[in-house]
Amino acid sequence: MTGLSMGSAIAIAERFPWQQYRTFMDIGTAEGNLPVQIALRHPHLTGGGTDLPALEPIFTDYVVSFGLSERLRFIANDFLNEPLPTADVLIMGHILHDWGLEDKRRLLAKAYEALPDGGALIIYEAIIDDERRRNVFGLLMSLNMLIETPAGFDYTGADCCGWLRDAGFRECYVEHLVAPESMVVGIK
Repeated sequence: MTGLSMGSAIAIAERFPWQQYRTFMDIGTAEGNLPVQIALRHPHLTGGGTDLPALEPIFTDYVVSFGLSERLRFIANDFLNEPLPTADVLIMGHILHDWGLEDKRRLLAKAYEALPDGGALIIYEAIIDDERRRNVFGLLMSLNMLIETPAGFDYTGADCCGWLRDAGFRECYVEHLVAPESMVVGIK
């Protein structure tokens, strides 16, 4: 996941208004590339990543290799079956497209519950353009998810903003990151 996500991780670390926040948590963090990229660029932030317990030693080794173990921590969590950790900003990269609509909505509701007022949820992956014409990779990824998962599919920015509003988020915007990836940001 680090190789796949590096461009987007750097773009998120550089473009999101991190100066407005103090804490963040990457949901489904894997090795921890996104938390590392954010922490390297924003020394005022603390946070980390959450994933299944088996990934903790991999995350810890990666974070230590960048000298960030004082600011980044791992939280063992099964995000489908447990509450999400709290932070000013929650991030879900390449997560929502794995699941059907009911689970997508459930994860967004969990994120809303875990965020403080004014908190932000960043969702990033190959967001399909609203006209479903330009992001061919996103369209093919959606087909791939339909083949590889029981109910997963990719979606447009408008779809995601609608789900975020339904979950209670008051603001939503879509911003292109790199290559076929974009982020959808919801503000509570």
